[in-house]
Amino acid sequence: MAEAGAMWGGRFGSGSDALFRAINDSLAIDWRLIEQDLDGSIAWASGLVGAGVLSREEADRIVAGLEEIRDEARGLEGPPLDSGAEDVHTWVEQRLIDRIGTLGKKLHTGRSRNDQVATDLRLWTRGAIDELVGLIEDAQRALVALADRESETIMAGYTHLQRAQPVLAAHWALAYVEMLARDAARLADARSRVNVCPLGCGALAGTAYEVDREAIAKALGFDAPTANSLDSVADRDFVLEVLDALVQCGLHLSKLGEELVLFASGEFGFVEVGDAFASGSSLMPQKKNPDALELLRAKAGVIAGQRAGFAMVLKSLPLAYNKDLQEDKAALFRGVDELSLCLRIVAGVIPTLVFDRQRCLGAARAGHSNATDLADALVERGVAFREAHEIVGSLVREAIARGVALEDLDLKTLRAASDVIDKDVLASLTPERGMARRNAIGGSSPARVREAVGGWKGRLGMAGA
Repeated sequence: MAEAGAMWGGRFGSGSDALFRAINDSLAIDWRLIEQDLDGSIAWASGLVGAGVLSREEADRIVAGLEEIRDEARGLEGPPLDSGAEDVHTWVEQRLIDRIGTLGKKLHTGRSRNDQVATDLRLWTRGAIDELVGLIEDAQRALVALADRESETIMAGYTHLQRAQPVLAAHWALAYVEMLARDAARLADARSRVNVCPLGCGALAGTAYEVDREAIAKALGFDAPTANSLDSVADRDFVLEVLDALVQCGLHLSKLGEELVLFASGEFGFVEVGDAFASGSSLMPQKKNPDALELLRAKAGVIAGQRAGFAMVLKSLPLAYNKDLQEDKAALFRGVDELSLCLRIVAGVIPTLVFDRQRCLGAARAGHSNATDLADALVERGVAFREAHEIVGSLVREAIARGVALEDLDLKTLRAASDVIDKDVLASLTPERGMARRNAIGGSSPARVREAVGGWKGRLGMAGA
């Protein structure tokens, strides 16, 4: 006969092969759904009262038993793998029958593990999204605080990893705040499609019992019940959509990690990472390696791997439920875990950064990064921009040949290129003057950056907003 306590054993005349159990059983993974499974079961018990399947007294006994199981589960150190239960749903049912007897067997009336697990996973995912959004906001607060602290630190901005124009370190930090805001918005948007309730859809065709699905959905905090039973038990769009959002956020954190690894290198020397988030070398005593930041880069690939792998699980699956969908939890759980860790790392490491302000300023002044400012000054004096661009380009070539900065070229050479250049033009070529000119919305002027810092402090509930 099939294993004692199996939810499907009556049809089978022999037990499962050990290899089948190894590939089929999921308790080690779906144990994380224990709280959600109990919540869903409690809501289902109430629904069965409304359908006339259970009396109120029977439902109260079932709910009391489920709450006792909750206490038991919270006391365990991990999944009860020695219980013989196939999955978390089986374990809950077995423990309920052990506690309250035959009445426990009534709870699964009209319900399938198909709609049960779909409901559990949506409940878990909703909570995970809320936690991730909170962690994103923690990371944003760390970056905004850094921007506030470094509001006068001038550094080189880059395109193509070549010095381009001076910017404030605060403006650089706020760029990542904006990226993370989009990530939080993507998760919040996905949450609206997560937050519908499949419970009551049965295995695929709906339930034969007159349960109030709207009431069950409301009891579990869902916006509404799902609309089509076939789709409801098969749908894992929400898992893929959340993984997509995790990938995008992971890519942003990877970008942040990469830039800070560069900035912390001897070649840049812009920042030093706190000792608590770095490691040394087992051979070279002088080394201080920004390992936490390097792992931010790596984790983006791990998260993307979960998304890619699960997309292939979904490829070409027919309706309705297929056991392939059991792989949803491993992908989602790992993706959430990895991104949660990365966000915590960001919130921890950012406050430890120490900027070398003189080194940053030196880089901002180097590389002829004020060339655009000179072109803009010519435009203000009536020179067409394309002509100004050509003039300044020739002056940059001359400065490179002489090994000097643009502003160190003698006035005779400058005026030979354009007679509108005078001492006032030269005076405008400092990083401070150049940044102050970039005062349009979203620009890097100190005024705009202070405004942005204040705005984000208010949005994130930070002191001093």
